[in-house]
Amino acid sequence: MATRRRRPARRARLLVPPGAVRSTLDALEKQHPNANTELNFSNAYELLVATILSAQCTDARVNQVTPALFARYPDAAALARAEPEELEPQIQSTGFFRMKSSSLVKMARAVTHDHQGRIPATMDALVVLPGVGRKTANVVLGHALGVPGFPVDRHVLRVTNRIGLVKSEDPEVVEAAMTSALPPERWTPASDTLILHGRRICRPKPLCDRCAVQTSCVYARRGVRAGRSGRTLTKPPRSVRRK
Repeated sequence: MATRRRRPARRARLLVPPGAVRSTLDALEKQHPNANTELNFSNAYELLVATILSAQCTDARVNQVTPALFARYPDAAALARAEPEELEPQIQSTGFFRMKSSSLVKMARAVTHDHQGRIPATMDALVVLPGVGRKTANVVLGHALGVPGFPVDRHVLRVTNRIGLVKSEDPEVVEAAMTSALPPERWTPASDTLILHGRRICRPKPLCDRCAVQTSCVYARRGVRAGRSGRTLTKPPRSVRRK
């Protein structure tokens, strides 16, 4: 029988000293004070459901769907008794509703069967639940369970690469790099700040003139140089473009 090769460990790759990461986050946190998740929830179960629904969907849309959903399925045990077909019309507007319905019911059944209906408070236990990846687990840990977590979504990937803090499109690499530079108590607020910055300022077409870290941003500096040379920089540097 062939021996299975172990996958090489993902290495953190900070492009700047940890102090520079902290200074960047300090500035962004002043620009986006009290950043937090924009999903509405009252407990870990509700946040887990809402985060699963938020895949490829806006938080605002999810917040329109979840009140009725939570009224009908107030806990994991109630959701576990449902069939995916029952959920589909209720969450259809969030997109990918068949896949999400299946994941939600399977998740609830696993939580009910394996964890007595309580959302587990460890990364290892969360990521084996159907529909739950590392990003979702970090959201629930950091916002509902009091365990430091650093969720990395498309906004965090774009902002950290574009500013020049990291160089990777792998969420786990970015998570490892950023958490190596920040104390655990800053992980969740830092992620929330980067997400809001990506939504409000550092969009795919960024509003650089409104950015609190424009002077230290690799993308913005390249844009200034391009402007001086008569060229227009319409895309981020090759190293920070999304694959």
